Amino acid sequence: MKLDKKSLLLYAVTDRMWLNGRTLAHDVEETLLGGATFMQLREKDASYEEFLQQAKEVKAVCKKYNVPFVINDNIDIALAVDAAGVHVGQSDMEAGSVRQKLGEDKIIGVSVRTVEEARLAWERGADYLGVGAVFQTATKLDAGDVTFGGLKEICNAVPIPVVAIGGISRENVEQLAGTDIDGVAVVSALFGAPDIQKATAEMKEKLLKIVK
Repeated sequence: MKLDKKSLLLYAVTDRMWLNGRTLAHDVEETLLGGATFMQLREKDASYEEFLQQAKEVKAVCKKYNVPFVINDNIDIALAVDAAGVHVGQSDMEAGSVRQKLGEDKIIGVSVRTVEEARLAWERGADYLGVGAVFQTATKLDAGDVTFGGLKEICNAVPIPVVAIGGISRENVEQLAGTDIDGVAVVSALFGAPDIQKATAEMKEKLLKIVK
């Protein structure tokens, strides 16, 4: 699957801690109805069987809305459900070996914090980068691991799309204007909102103004 950078505008990352008795598939659908353009299934503690079941359910919802769906870290699950690809951290696996396992037609995202990591990930076959954390608090950008300037530098250092991640909310997302990002990845700003669909629509509206 070829990655269209426009699909990275509003990148939703799942977290089951906000479910309150609802199913993950339900909440995923709410974000898609609100305009999320990309979906990552993130499971840190689930068993293989549980993760696999969640992946099948979320994939079905994403397919309905024609939104790319990737798995966080777990290549076996991504292959088992034929997800669009995976997103891996620095410590999980080098992009080169991930590409070898997944094949040429899958999307690979890699988390980075520096220009050096960004260039290396791109050289090894990453299709997009997740850069952060850009915020530790809701008010101050430079309190994150990656400064405004550092984020812009990474965006300009590689030819692949860059998504900002970490502490991003409707209140602070506009501070990222001018960094040349292609989108943002968000968890609680969507899945933790009282009205997921509304929160997603509002976030997307703001992003359309700041992402060129």
